[in-house]
Amino acid sequence: MEFRFKTRTKYLINTVAVLALYFFLMFLQGDVLTRYQSKMLIPVGIYIILAVSLNLAAGFLGQLPLGHAGFMSVGAYTAALFTKNVALPIAVSFPLGLLLGGIVAAIFGILIGLPALRLRGDYLAIITLGFSEIIRVIILNLDFTGGAFGLRGITRATDFTSVFICVVITIAVLHMLIKSRHGRAIIAIRENEIAAEATGIPTTYYKTLGFTVSAFFAGIAGGLYAHYLGILDAGTFGFMKSIEILVMVVLGGMGSMIGSVIAATGLTLLPELLRGFDNYRMVIYSLLLVVVMVFKPSGLMGTYDFSLSRSIESIINSRRRKAAKKEGVSHDSHT
Repeated sequence: MEFRFKTRTKYLINTVAVLALYFFLMFLQGDVLTRYQSKMLIPVGIYIILAVSLNLAAGFLGQLPLGHAGFMSVGAYTAALFTKNVALPIAVSFPLGLLLGGIVAAIFGILIGLPALRLRGDYLAIITLGFSEIIRVIILNLDFTGGAFGLRGITRATDFTSVFICVVITIAVLHMLIKSRHGRAIIAIRENEIAAEATGIPTTYYKTLGFTVSAFFAGIAGGLYAHYLGILDAGTFGFMKSIEILVMVVLGGMGSMIGSVIAATGLTLLPELLRGFDNYRMVIYSLLLVVVMVFKPSGLMGTYDFSLSRSIESIINSRRRKAAKKEGVSHDSHT
C-alpha cells in the first residue's frame, strides 16, 4: 500500500518549508548578499506574482491575453492614490491599498473579460492588447494620476517581507483553485472548449473567473511595484511589459507554476547579471531565450508542478519498495 500524508500534514510540511525559505533568504540578505543584491529580491517577487497570475489565464485556461500590464497599472495607481490621499498610518494604508488595487483590477478584468473572452486565439490577444493601451492612454490624460509627468511622492513601503507574503498567498490561492473542481473545469476548457461546453461546463463563467483572478493578483503586484519605486510613469506599462510577462510564462512552461517562478526569477536577474557585458547583454539575453525555445518548446518545466509533500511521499514509497524487494530476495535465498 502506497504511503500518503494526511491533508493536515501536507499543510504543515508546506508551512514549515515556506518559513524555512523565508528565514534562509533573510539570512542571505543579512550576511551574504550586498544591499543591491538584496534589493533585487523585491522585483523578483513582484514578477513571480505577475507570471504566476498570468499563467492562470494563459497556461491553465488556455487563452492568450496581452493586457496583463494594463491590470498591473490599474492596481499600481489605485494603491498609490489610496496611500497618498488617506490619512492612515502607512502600516495600515499599504495593505489596504494593495487589496483595493487588486479589487479594482479585478473589476476591470470582469469588464474586459466578459466581451473579450467570447473571442478566441489571435482575436482575444488583439482585443486585450487594445484594452491595455486604452487604460494607459486614459492614465496619461488624467490630472489626478499625474498625467505624462507621472505620479510622485509615493511612500516606499514595499519590502522583502511584504513581497514574500504576497508571493506565498498568490501561489497558495492559485494552487488551491487549480486543484479544486473549478480548476478542473478551467483545465477542461483549455483541453477542449467545445467538449467542455457540451458536458455542461459554463465556459464563459469559468473563462471570466480565471481572467478576473489573474487580473486581481496583477493589481496586487502593481501596488507592490508602485510602493517599491516611489514614482509611477504610465509609459512603463506599455505593450512590451505585457510581452515581458508573457515570455516568463512561456519560457517557464504553460501550466506550470514552478516553471513561472523559475523563469520570472531568471529573467529578472539575468539582465543584472549580464550588466558587465553592457554592449552585448541584450544579445545574450535574446539568444538564451531562442535556444531554450528551440530545444525545449514546451518551456523549462512543461506542465510539471512541484509538490514538496508529493516528493517526500515518492522518496518514502521508493525506499519501501527497495526494502521490500531486498526482503523478498533474502527470503528466497533462505528457502
